[in-house]
Amino acid sequence: MLHQRSSALFAEAETVIPGGVNSPVRAFKAVGGTPVFIKKAKGAYLIDEDNNQYIDYINSWGPMILGHAYKPVVDAIIEKTKLGTSFGTPTEIETKIAQLAVSMVPNIDKIRFVNSGTEACMSAVRLARGYTGKDKIIKFAGCYHGHSDSFLIQAGSGAVTFGSPNSPGVTKGTAQDTLLARYNDISNVQDLIEANKGEIACIILEPVAGNMGCIPPKDDFLQKLRILCDANDILLVFDEVMTGFRLAKGGAQELYGVEADLVCFGKVIGGGLPVGAFAGRAEIMNHLAPLGPVYQAGTLSGNPLAMAAGLAMLTELNEDKDIYKRLAEKTAYLHKGMSEVLEKLKIEHTINRVGSMISVHFSETAVKDIETAATGNNDSFKAFFHGMLDEGVYIAPSAFETWFISDALSYEDLDKTIAACYKVCSLL
Repeated sequence: MLHQRSSALFAEAETVIPGGVNSPVRAFKAVGGTPVFIKKAKGAYLIDEDNNQYIDYINSWGPMILGHAYKPVVDAIIEKTKLGTSFGTPTEIETKIAQLAVSMVPNIDKIRFVNSGTEACMSAVRLARGYTGKDKIIKFAGCYHGHSDSFLIQAGSGAVTFGSPNSPGVTKGTAQDTLLARYNDISNVQDLIEANKGEIACIILEPVAGNMGCIPPKDDFLQKLRILCDANDILLVFDEVMTGFRLAKGGAQELYGVEADLVCFGKVIGGGLPVGAFAGRAEIMNHLAPLGPVYQAGTLSGNPLAMAAGLAMLTELNEDKDIYKRLAEKTAYLHKGMSEVLEKLKIEHTINRVGSMISVHFSETAVKDIETAATGNNDSFKAFFHGMLDEGVYIAPSAFETWFISDALSYEDLDKTIAACYKVCSLL
């Protein structure tokens, strides 16, 4: 495939945008090469500026669960736009989508809308601290909760007691209040709690990790976290920015039967527009201003366009009784096909899958946390990514990102993807 126009556009973008992109993963740093500039999308396909077509497995990093330019969502946005784009006042549609979300998700009474997943997670942690009167949080290495200071922390030999920031601009004081744990390691979490008795406000995690590839919780990990939190007066916060309304109507809480105290949403809830939200029981949510002392605000929160897109998306998901079954079946089909290809070619691999999230790791080691995810052969992944791109299959440009399956994908698309996998991997 030729990408002449994309290359020219990237060179132009680099002169006025840091790195030529507005989010780092788009720059292809992890895989090399020049990013592809997309001009339009429909259903399961992306079209770039050079008119190349791709089967899409990024789906805007999750929200296009029903496919691109899904008509009910597009129509809702267009009709709402005709009435005005933003008012800075309450609107009826905010209440409608809140009522629908609360009805779909277990264990939440109230929801507050924001503009991004980062805002949702940042606000949930502030609320947890305000509600409990405690300062420290536990997060997990490899789980991404946005770019708020509290979350940009790396592991170190002194991580049990002190954190260290891994991004300039994050203060040591902030880092010290963030304790880093190993995903799927309940003993490690227990040790952190014991070493910081009475100081931890919340534990925040992706219940199914999506930022070190797709990694499911193992050995009742979520259930055991719930027990630890209850025993130590700690709030359990699920970052369901990726998994919310994607793995089930009620997200990971429903799928795994574990109730979180606070839940963060994004992606799907906005139908492709910038939206985030956090939700919980009334007794916790009522600590937010204007009812309570914990301040959180946003001029464009509950923007009518985003609310219209989100309401249309959630309505479709709520009314389609077979949607999650179809998504899981398509993902399982893709998993089986790619696994058979890689086994036939004797290529070391691990494939993780939960619902409509899936990732391919070029490693024979079971991938259960960031350390095992890092054992994959990165050179193989780079060659795989560019080979698939040349075959018209667009996957995440990083070995540490999950793929997202949309209902718009046909089995013919899946078969083409599996065939492309065979062609590309034959050359690895």
